[in-house]
Amino acid sequence: MDNVITDTNANTNVKKRKSRKILSLLFLTGLSSVILIVGTYAWFVGTSVAKVESFELGISTGDELLLSLDGKTWNKDLSFDSSKIETAYTGNTNHLPGGNGLIPISTNGEVDETVGRLKLFGKSSITASAGGFRLISTRIDNYQTTSLGQISGEQNGYLAFDLFVKNGTGSTYIKEYDKTSEEAIYLITSSAVVANQNGGSVPDYGLANSVRVAFMQVGRVAATVTDQETINAINCTTYTNNTGLCLNEKTVIWEPNDTEHVTNAINWYNTSCKTRTSLDVTKDASYTGNCKTIEQGTAYKTYAVGGIINYSDNIDVYDGADYNGYTESITNATSDGKLVDVDYFTDTEKNLSGVDRPTFITLAPNSITKVRIYIYIEGQDVDNYDFASLGKKISVAFGFTKERFFDEDVDYN
Repeated sequence: MDNVITDTNANTNVKKRKSRKILSLLFLTGLSSVILIVGTYAWFVGTSVAKVESFELGISTGDELLLSLDGKTWNKDLSFDSSKIETAYTGNTNHLPGGNGLIPISTNGEVDETVGRLKLFGKSSITASAGGFRLISTRIDNYQTTSLGQISGEQNGYLAFDLFVKNGTGSTYIKEYDKTSEEAIYLITSSAVVANQNGGSVPDYGLANSVRVAFMQVGRVAATVTDQETINAINCTTYTNNTGLCLNEKTVIWEPNDTEHVTNAINWYNTSCKTRTSLDVTKDASYTGNCKTIEQGTAYKTYAVGGIINYSDNIDVYDGADYNGYTESITNATSDGKLVDVDYFTDTEKNLSGVDRPTFITLAPNSITKVRIYIYIEGQDVDNYDFASLGKKISVAFGFTKERFFDEDVDYN
């Protein structure tokens, strides 16, 4: 009996040690926001009323990672509400979605390095075509400089805020940008965007399936820097203390629920989309037959707006090999007036295990990195259809870890 008790205690201690090991390496960022949707959203409607009722952010890290909203106060655990986002530090450009809440926008993740912000595009006009919807799009004004040298702020319709991450790993800070010296960070599998029933009575219309979360690394300084103004001033330009990252580190955009498509979204697509064969979107003869099939459980590409789209560009929202088959509007690189085939980090990739698990972002050792986070609805997602948001609330939660392997990936004894 004594041996049995000893073995049981030993197993318990092993489990505790393993838990402590995992927690010490875990860089967990849990973001939970509750967004009350009281109307509809879509590229296809002229009005949207998506009210933000509350917003809370909770963050916890391991011993070697500390987080801050202001670049002065560092914590392993960070919890705050929407009011602290806007008042994080003097001169911040954080922004809540505003009175109309989240509305559809589009971006391929390209950064305007002169202001350190994502290039975002909104709907200017959308008109039904014989086999879809002709799209005209303009750039959202979060980048222009006034005569006084002030830069226009982030606009309503999406969430944007700065998060400072202090990485204490390693012995030496390397100022020069060197991707090979950075540490891999992985997105935890519990990261999720879900739609919650409003009062338990409203069915899921697929609201959460077109949400995106973008992680834009602005720049970094050495972890030994303590001056708050220097840390707050981290930007895209490399100078005495600062290493700019806007042009070096690709903005990573997470696409949750990439294989999820509700029946209503599929039916909307099947009804409105027709195969496109010619340039002029205003002619009925440019469309014929059914589009490619969309099925639940399969991921499809998003062809996001990559530049200003004019009437003469003849862009249909369903353009692309995965939908109406018309590829003349699609590019793999940023091009004004074109749709861009965006390489998202998807939930499918997040759920891979072992050696197949891909890196999400990387961080330099002994550094303080300024990361700008955007949460928005991607208007070019095929799941973004009329009526998707009726009476819904969404919750967003995400986190990071330095551990590539889970305990089940390794044959622990």
